[in-house]
Amino acid sequence: MLRIAVPNKGSLSGPAGEMLHEAGYQQRKASKELVLVDPENEVEFFYLRPRDIAIYVSSGKLDIGITGRDLLLDSGANAEEVLPLGFARSTFRYAAKPGTVDALDGFAGLTVATSYEGIVAKHLADQGIDASVVHLDGAVETAIELGVAQVIADVVETGTSLRNAGLEIVGEPILHSEAVVIRRTGADPEAPETAKVEQFLRRLQGVLVARSYVMMDYDIRAEHLERAVALTPGLESPTISPLHDQGWVAVRSMVRTKEAQRIMDDLYELGARAILTTGIHACRL
Repeated sequence: MLRIAVPNKGSLSGPAGEMLHEAGYQQRKASKELVLVDPENEVEFFYLRPRDIAIYVSSGKLDIGITGRDLLLDSGANAEEVLPLGFARSTFRYAAKPGTVDALDGFAGLTVATSYEGIVAKHLADQGIDASVVHLDGAVETAIELGVAQVIADVVETGTSLRNAGLEIVGEPILHSEAVVIRRTGADPEAPETAKVEQFLRRLQGVLVARSYVMMDYDIRAEHLERAVALTPGLESPTISPLHDQGWVAVRSMVRTKEAQRIMDDLYELGARAILTTGIHACRL
């Protein structure tokens, strides 16, 4: 039975559960459940603190897990990213009081406060910057005001929290993070669970594609078919079927969701009619 670590709370938890449900796996009904067995899919889910998941996977006690890229790298665990999942995206950056420091090389001799000591210490070392790093749990915006540090490093989404604390971003992003599937580094490709891991990854990849594409159907006169197909090439090739009325064909193709409205407009200008889009709930490519 495949043993999978899933975030038990925070911004990773809800979207991870939704994706697993879309992939056909059972999910817990109450937040107090710590373990759930899905016998039909031969999977056992363990709901753990997101920051601990990389450690459990690294130990080999669990086969695979879902966590943040930032948490994986900060842990220093012997685990690696095998599939990005596209949700819980964030950017990790430095910030300081305006006018105090305007570039990374100005950090020398200063103290940086962060909840991600491993990431920050490695980044500073890689850049050859001799600065101290102090670990704080939770919000770090007040560390400068209270004199604990001169610089902070934290997750930045809109920057509102930083501005409210009277801080400004310094330098380039340290890291772009998102939810990822992880596995122990150097896992045996011949291990019994490998086939189930590959199946799990295929299911999640199917969800990612289904979320990114819609199925588009339309009717077009045969003389305009080549131009229409150029707009909707599909993944391999669209499906073309003759209609009862001579000179018309029906076309079915997958198109990216974010481009669907523009493509529908272009097809209509070409003379296509009965243009429909439908959602894709699951797929295998």
